[in-house]
Amino acid sequence: MKYLNFIENKNFDEERALYGCENLSVSQCLFDGPADGESAFKECENILAKNCFFNLRYPFWHNSEVKIRNCELTENCRAALWYSNNIEIENTKLYGIKALRECRNAKLFDCDINSSEFGWFSKNIIMNDCTAQSEYFMMYAENITFENITFSGKYSFQYIKNSVFDNCIFNTKDAFWHAENVIVKNSVVNGEYLAWYSKNVTFENCKITGTQPLCYCKNLKLINCKMVDTDLCFEKSDVEAVLTTHVISIKNPCSGHIVLPYADTVIMDDESAKAVICEKNKCCSCA
Repeated sequence: MKYLNFIENKNFDEERALYGCENLSVSQCLFDGPADGESAFKECENILAKNCFFNLRYPFWHNSEVKIRNCELTENCRAALWYSNNIEIENTKLYGIKALRECRNAKLFDCDINSSEFGWFSKNIIMNDCTAQSEYFMMYAENITFENITFSGKYSFQYIKNSVFDNCIFNTKDAFWHAENVIVKNSVVNGEYLAWYSKNVTFENCKITGTQPLCYCKNLKLINCKMVDTDLCFEKSDVEAVLTTHVISIKNPCSGHIVLPYADTVIMDDESAKAVICEKNKCCSCA
């Protein structure tokens, strides 16, 4: 898009400094100062911010067509992007709490995110080549596409829907709880209590670690996955799984088939546990 107005090398600290602007390119500017004004860009359209420093609250609310490049949004930059649409963020530090919420059509590339409660209730989010630290990351988000993301934190991806993750590393706890219609492939997921109460979730060519994964799931699929140091797996789940590693223990999967080299312990002491477990190293028919 073309920009008709240009601002360079300015300092803004007043309330709603650039309220309602359109077709504006802002570069080498500081949003900081003693006036401590919030909501620098609000109700704006077609905005480019590049090489800028943001240290004040709520800078991008109720905006459309926003590009943010090579910027830093500090930990003081609380709730940076809310209720905004058609966003592109590139090579930017997002360090304030609740940095993205209830946004639509956002693309993030080469960003460094350290933001608790990031991404809540957002839709159509594409993220490539980013690092992220958070708690309750992407909760209730929909239509997420992640590639080459390294994440660390707790309670990630809860209640998400219709999402795909490829070539990611997730160090997390209670990830994918109540998730629905999700594919995770070529990824590493380290953490406890993975994907409880999820529905229509598939892990393909993944490595999974941590205690009590994948319980109370509906239509769970694992394709060519490694499970390392995992115990009490699949309790009360409907599961189709082909694993390439042994597990410590399997407990009372409801239905489906689990094929794996072997399990140290198989617990089937619930009359509703009807899944078929085929341990290749113990069963000639599965070899």
